[in-house]
Amino acid sequence: MKINFPKVCKGTSLLLVLLSMNSFSVLAEQKANILFIAVDDLKPLLGSYGNSQVISPNIDGLASQSTLFSKAYAQYPVCGPSRMSLMTGQHPETNGIMNLKDKIRDVNPDVLTLPQHFKNHGYQTAAVGKIFDPRNVESRESDDPQSWTIAYKKPVSNINEKDKRAVKSVDAEETLFVDGNINQRGKALLKQMAKDEKPFFLAVGYKKPHLPFVAPKKYFDLYDREKLSLASHQQAPTNSNIDYLFHKNNELRGYKPTPKAGGKIVPYPKGAISEQHQKELLHGYYASVSFIDSLVGDLLAELEATGQADNTIVVLWGDHGFHLGDHGLWGKHTTMEQANHVPLIIKLPGSNSRQFHQPVELLDIFPTLTEAAGLTMPKNLQGNSLVSIVKGAPDSNSRVAISQYKRKGAYGYSMRTDQYRYTEWLTANGKVVYRDLYDLDNDPLETKNIIEAKQHVELVKQLHSMLKINGEGLNRLK
Repeated sequence: MKINFPKVCKGTSLLLVLLSMNSFSVLAEQKANILFIAVDDLKPLLGSYGNSQVISPNIDGLASQSTLFSKAYAQYPVCGPSRMSLMTGQHPETNGIMNLKDKIRDVNPDVLTLPQHFKNHGYQTAAVGKIFDPRNVESRESDDPQSWTIAYKKPVSNINEKDKRAVKSVDAEETLFVDGNINQRGKALLKQMAKDEKPFFLAVGYKKPHLPFVAPKKYFDLYDREKLSLASHQQAPTNSNIDYLFHKNNELRGYKPTPKAGGKIVPYPKGAISEQHQKELLHGYYASVSFIDSLVGDLLAELEATGQADNTIVVLWGDHGFHLGDHGLWGKHTTMEQANHVPLIIKLPGSNSRQFHQPVELLDIFPTLTEAAGLTMPKNLQGNSLVSIVKGAPDSNSRVAISQYKRKGAYGYSMRTDQYRYTEWLTANGKVVYRDLYDLDNDPLETKNIIEAKQHVELVKQLHSMLKINGEGLNRLK
């Protein structure tokens, strides 16, 4: 780094020059803080992403001061593998977490996590709420102790969700909800860590809008349920094999719809979800998003109050997408666009607001924060730093994002390019048992699989090659 020494004006004492140089040195060595915000099951259903129905002014406000990545994707549409992929900077097949039962330090004892890397470089690190999936770390009570300098505390809730209702409006104070409790501790940690001389890495993980959709009544009151628009395409794509594409909405069916007044709580009827139940579910999801949006605004206000906002990198992300009735699906667990498309917003101090419309991956967050903070880059990361994009440098790379899921003994590798989603399902011996291709510029709802169209023969060959070339860490693509 080139250092420009201050010019000495006539009458300036040597002492003042030295003091000036020393002050510059302190500023140059000052590390940026990190405020790391995770939102469980949040798809890009936000005003800043073009949705006109959802009410999300605080996240939209953050986006207006940041870089918004309009085509960001999870690497696995399940909480545990997706989060562990982000937190290790490696694909699930590389770090070993492809389910919700294996613990990362059992299957990968030498793993380096993102907060652990910052901890090793002198940062105070702390987490509140859901950052790792608790089933993939030491325990729900202690989370991953190697990652945090401040001991983890399990959040608490005073709202009863044991009746397994999918949607519940509760007229109660926000602090009684688990996410309200998370925000309280998050603000307290922010205030505590901002006073320390060390830079901080604070991770705050909100649990909604994950099912069940339970939120304070005032957020339900923001919406007229009858005016919410249902998914316009609720059928399987033509020319598709739903044995690989679809699930049976088992996650949703683990919960129950709200009964009529005085009625018993009973399971959803078999078959398609009725329009009445769909509207209730949409209402619950939207209310939950607005609840989290309010908490994010409260957290960002606390950051401003600490005086550290100008020296803090803020990143907000969702861990995977969520089908809200499209193709008749509710939940994640597919290789399709709606299960993998996520919000990703990054704010670097001193950078201007912008939008980036090429595919990026949650894998990219680890190297991005490492470069932005000026830390040594670990050698085994599989993502790419986005710092140059956030700073506005021209980007001529041909970017892709690859998501993955497993079903029927095959792994589905789904590659998102700027225009297409191309997926190959491979068995353990590398046999391709199903493929699909969607032109998302002309068919954004994925209504038609065009893999067999004669005019796309060369395109399919090109996409197959691109998938192979970008298959680092994806074992069946070798």
